[in-house]
Amino acid sequence: MSNQYPFDLLDSLTEEGHFYETLGDGTVRCFACAHCCHIQPGNRGICQVRYNDSGKMRVPWGYVASLQTDPIEKKPFSHFLPGSDVLTFGMLGCDFHCAYCQNWQTSQTLRDPAAAIGASHIHRITPDQLVTSARRSGATIIASSYNEPLITSEWSTAIFSQAHQAGMKCAFVSNGNATPEVLRFIRPFLTALKVDLKSMKERSYNNLGGKLQSVLDTIQLAHDLGIWLEVVTLIVPNFNDSVQELWDAAHFLASVSLDIPWHVTAYHPDYHMNNQSTSAGLLKQAAEIGQEAGLHYVYAGNLPGKVGSLEDTHCPNCQFCLIHRQGYLLLEYKITAQGTCPRCGSTIAGIWHHDPRSVRISRQDIPKDIYW
Repeated sequence: MSNQYPFDLLDSLTEEGHFYETLGDGTVRCFACAHCCHIQPGNRGICQVRYNDSGKMRVPWGYVASLQTDPIEKKPFSHFLPGSDVLTFGMLGCDFHCAYCQNWQTSQTLRDPAAAIGASHIHRITPDQLVTSARRSGATIIASSYNEPLITSEWSTAIFSQAHQAGMKCAFVSNGNATPEVLRFIRPFLTALKVDLKSMKERSYNNLGGKLQSVLDTIQLAHDLGIWLEVVTLIVPNFNDSVQELWDAAHFLASVSLDIPWHVTAYHPDYHMNNQSTSAGLLKQAAEIGQEAGLHYVYAGNLPGKVGSLEDTHCPNCQFCLIHRQGYLLLEYKITAQGTCPRCGSTIAGIWHHDPRSVRISRQDIPKDIYW
């Protein structure tokens, strides 16, 4: 196995972790994600990148395998400083093994020999260098994504703490398989969290490598902690697209808060899954279910120009169009500096610009170059 997977390289890019406790006989319990692996000396957690070295947990540190500056809408966030640039970094590894993963070359590097190429993209970097790069690139937000950020939370926290001091906002783009310990620890530095709610069936989550209840608990706790939260469901035909399952997802989100934006997005065949691509009609149906459940902000994504006004933000009180979008582009932005609807004065849930005049409209410079 050592000649198939880049364990030696990745193990050299580690530090002692924070999110673990020692048990008997050198065993450690990791709580970076909800798997809470009990790991004996010389063994690895489910994610493969956190391992027990003689009774001490070693965790990823000091590199990125993906780095890109692009619009915050790409994450996707629709209520978090729209039109802003975000520097997004990723490492390697994941605690899930989704058959349709679009980032499989980074997430599955230590599970799939075909993904071992992900290690060739490693760039050694310090938190200070990454924050400096973000500022030089014009980004006002730093996000951890591409692989699962929870399993590299120590590294993210080091970056986010420096970004916070520099006046930047920070975000996780996550599968939501979190623990209360990690969420509470990173809360002072984390402004926004995007969670993938992949299914409402336990069996489906088991097939992906997770547990449904852990994700539902993360959504509830993130909301309770005051982290700005947006939820995405990738609609995969014949996997999670039944009316009942979509209704269950929408009903759960509504039970947490009617103000949680729900993004229903289009799937395309990738990695090991070849199901039919999601149609615009199916996305519209899913969005209608979310609206019927009472959610104030429901979006249809990944099919720009094909889903009508479901790309836009509307006032839930008077239905005035507040943000007009096409794909990642903002065509109009009308939310006031106070975060309200200019027509009826209703407060619009989200994190908005203090100066609406600063919002860039119809920009074409994406993705942007990285400046080291």
